[in-house]
Amino acid sequence: MEVVNDNSCSWINDLVPRNDVKSIQSDENCDWIIIGAGYTGLSAARKLGQLHPNQKIILIDAQLAGEGASSRNSGYLVDTTLNDGFTSNKELENYKKKANIYELGIQVVKKFIKEYQVDCDWNECGKFFASSNANDERILTNFSETLTKLGFEHNLFFNSELKKRLGTSFYNIALNTKGGILLHPGKLVRAMIDTLPENVQLFENTSLLKWEATNDKVKCYFKNGTIHSQKIIFATNGFLKSLGIKKNYNFPLTLTASMTRSLSNEEFKSIGEPKEWGVLPVRPMGATIRMTKDKRILIRNTAEVHNPLKMSKMDLDKRSFKQKIGIKKRFPQLPDDIIQSSWSGIVSRTRNSSQIFEKIDTNVFVAGCYNGSGIGVGTLFGEQIAIKASNEHTKEIETIETRHKPTWLLPQPFLDIGIKSRLIYERFRAKNEI
Repeated sequence: MEVVNDNSCSWINDLVPRNDVKSIQSDENCDWIIIGAGYTGLSAARKLGQLHPNQKIILIDAQLAGEGASSRNSGYLVDTTLNDGFTSNKELENYKKKANIYELGIQVVKKFIKEYQVDCDWNECGKFFASSNANDERILTNFSETLTKLGFEHNLFFNSELKKRLGTSFYNIALNTKGGILLHPGKLVRAMIDTLPENVQLFENTSLLKWEATNDKVKCYFKNGTIHSQKIIFATNGFLKSLGIKKNYNFPLTLTASMTRSLSNEEFKSIGEPKEWGVLPVRPMGATIRMTKDKRILIRNTAEVHNPLKMSKMDLDKRSFKQKIGIKKRFPQLPDDIIQSSWSGIVSRTRNSSQIFEKIDTNVFVAGCYNGSGIGVGTLFGEQIAIKASNEHTKEIETIETRHKPTWLLPQPFLDIGIKSRLIYERFRAKNEI
C-alpha cells in the first residue's frame, strides 16, 4: 500500500516541516506495533507509552505522520450529527449512545490540549446545520425536537439573522448546536506527534506490505525490514479494508476540499466581517463550509468511490472547479481566483454509521470507521483500544461497547454499485447545496 505525500493541503502547509522523519531500514523487535499514525494511532501510542513505560512501542505510517485524513479534515469536533434519522424512543436511545461517544471524544481532546498546552485555534463556537432550501425547515424542526428531548442546547435561525452571522444570504434556515468545536486539525495532530512518549519509536513513509499473527507473535513485513511484535493495533481508518481488516464491514470514501487565501480587509468587510463559523449541510451530499480564524473559506462538497491511494492533478482540478462554484454561490462578490489549495482525503464508513472497536484475534486489535467524526472519536478510540489491548477496563470502554456494532456489507461488485447509486441519489437531492 503506497500512499503519496503531497503539498496540496492548506492545513498541512500552515505547519513548519518536520526534519526528524525516519523510515524502517532494518529488522526490529518490539512489544507493541501500531499501524497508522493519525489521531487514533497517535493516541494509542501515547496511552501505551504511559501504561507500559518500560516496553518498546513502534508506530508506523505509510506516509508522513498525521498528514493523512487527520490533517485533511474540516476541523469539526462534533457533539451531534444530523443525518441519523432517530425519531422513536428506541432510536433516541441509540442516538444518545452515539452522542455520549462524541462527548467523551471532546473531553479526551480537551484533556490533551490542557495537559500539553496545545495551540490549535480551539473555538467553542458551535456549528450550524444549514440549508438554502426552505423545505428543509421540517427536517431541522424534527431535529430540534430530538435535541430538546436529549437536552442539547441549540437554536434555529432564519435568513436575515444567518446573513449577519455568516456573511452570506445563501442560507434560508439553520440549526446551531452549542457544543461543537472548531479547530485547526493540522496543529492538533502535530502536537500529538511532538508529545509522543520516549519509548515510542515512529517510522514514516513505511508501507505495510503483509502481516501475519500467531498465538504469541505478530510479524509485519515492510520494504526494508520486518518487525516482530507481541501485539498489534490497526489504526488505519480509511485503509482498513485494503489491509484486510474487517473488510466486510467498512469501506473508504474519497472526499475533496478547497481553501481560499485569507480575505483582504476590503473583501472581509464586503461580507460583513463575521466571526469564525462552521456550516454542515442538512442533506448528506451538500457542502461543508468554514470561515476560519484567519479569514479563509474552506469548502468540501464531494464524496465518492475513488482510488484511495492517490488522486491525479487533473481529477483534483475538476473537483476544485465545483468548489469554486460553491464559494461563488455563497459569496458572489469575492474574486474568481480566490482558491489557494485543493486536496483529497479518505474517510471510512460503515453501513449503519457505527464504529469499529474490537479485539479480532488473540493479539490483534482495531479501531476505526468514524464516519466523519474522527477528531474526537478517533482520539478517544485510540486511547481506549490501547487500554483494552492492555487487558484493562474503563467506563469509557463500557460506553463504547454499548453502541450498535457495524453491520455486514454486500460483496463486490454489488457493494460499489450500491454505494455509487446512493451517492448519485444523495447528490441529486443536494444539487442546490454544493
